[in-house]
Amino acid sequence: MSLPAVHDARLTLENRIATLTLARDDVRNALTGTALIDDIVDVAEWANRCNEVSVLVITGAGTAFSAGGNIKDMAARGGDFAGDAAEVAARYRRGIQRIPLALQAVEVPIIAAVNGAAIGAGFDLANMADLRIASTKAKFGETFLNLGIIPGDGGAWFMQRLIGYQQAFELTLSGRIIDAAEAKTLGIVLEVVEPDQLLARAQALATRFAAQPPKALRLTKRLMKMAQRMELKDFLDLCATFQGMCHNEPEHLAAVARMLDKS
Repeated sequence: MSLPAVHDARLTLENRIATLTLARDDVRNALTGTALIDDIVDVAEWANRCNEVSVLVITGAGTAFSAGGNIKDMAARGGDFAGDAAEVAARYRRGIQRIPLALQAVEVPIIAAVNGAAIGAGFDLANMADLRIASTKAKFGETFLNLGIIPGDGGAWFMQRLIGYQQAFELTLSGRIIDAAEAKTLGIVLEVVEPDQLLARAQALATRFAAQPPKALRLTKRLMKMAQRMELKDFLDLCATFQGMCHNEPEHLAAVARMLDKS
């Protein structure tokens, strides 16, 4: 399957790892006022359709991972922020809110390689990934209240599931900016590395994940997402169904044969 067209990003696919690089450093990779919303959503949907993808890495080009919403548009009441309350709400639903829905539905692991500032909706974008690797230059901030607005892209849903209600509450209501070291202490990021090692470390993790049997990998990712919202009995029924599928896949028999060869 060919790569989807992206307009404000770059997309590569090598060794089953798709890497999406947000490439609007001129506006610090702002999600509004650019084509990045469409790019992210299109790549997420393509990753589900393309059997050659086992991992999706998202990173930013330049100084920022993503600055979130375009503050100049907010000040001018233009772009995504123009119009009355109903018009703005409709633009959120048809615009930036497509990102959390699309990324939540991605069947392969998502790694955010946070190269710089991840602010507002950019912070939320990172939190929509399955795990985050941060550069020592990364900064994180749930800064919506500083601008007199709420996290309109689902950030209040994602962050408390990641680090717990109390920590998420403090970060959201204070609007303070934290560095990569504090983000690791809080459990927001898995690892912190030097800037020149960021993509290499993200790719190393992605390579390890991509080496797993691809169909079972996707089913496992789906199970881990579904476990967050299912009762145990129903979840175990689903596990039994998925396991029955796995035991009848050629990739399972090939993996067992490799294991026996090593013993």
